[in-house]
Amino acid sequence: MESTIEKNLKHIHELLAKGEFIEAMETYLHDDVELKEANDAPKKGKAFNVKFEQDFIDNQLAEFIKYEVNNYAINGNHSFYDAVMELKLKDGSTMLSEQTVVTEWKDDKIFRERYYHS
Repeated sequence: MESTIEKNLKHIHELLAKGEFIEAMETYLHDDVELKEANDAPKKGKAFNVKFEQDFIDNQLAEFIKYEVNNYAINGNHSFYDAVMELKLKDGSTMLSEQTVVTEWKDDKIFRERYYHS
């Protein structure tokens, strides 16, 4: 039987595959979430993270190309997956990010998440 975490994770991946980043964040981020890019300081709080993402979309994103999840695993209240994201930015450059995402879940929401990029 599919766990709630697995069900939520699959839905997040569906939203991200369509470029619906804000909807995924609004739906699945815990109010006290901490998101961490590689070795950067964590960005804390749902409201802050949603605004940060919306600012990126409004000011830098020209075109969403793809978000593809290759593999995922769940262990207790943690999930892990690897993905490829490609975006075209307003400056004309293309952002291609291969990443592994490690998530800690709390109350069926993303509580802590870290992105490891290559």
